[in-house]
Amino acid sequence: MSLQECYAALEGDFEGTLGRLCSEKLVERFALKFLADESYPALIKAMQQGDYEEAFRAAHTLKGVGLNLGFTRLHEASDLLTEALRGGRKPEDDSLLEKVTAEYNKTVAVLKEYQGA
Repeated sequence: MSLQECYAALEGDFEGTLGRLCSEKLVERFALKFLADESYPALIKAMQQGDYEEAFRAAHTLKGVGLNLGFTRLHEASDLLTEALRGGRKPEDDSLLEKVTAEYNKTVAVLKEYQGA
């Protein structure tokens, strides 16, 4: 699997990310660093504890990482959850976290597949 195929599997923005980072090696480096990012585990922990201010920060970070790395679907799902959490509010729609979880898991799986290729 090539890096472009990896991004295609994620429905991501490879060209935009390449434009920002200026080299395919940097895109690869930062995309693979995402596997060690702690934003998602922090989000889950905060949601389980009912700490919606911390959950907002974690979701906002995940949204930004998704945007910067061109992980479009993860960014979009995180954006919706971030807005629902804004002001430390408990989200009314439980499916927002489920969507973030699904996109996060897909992103991690595709990146691991790419890494192992």
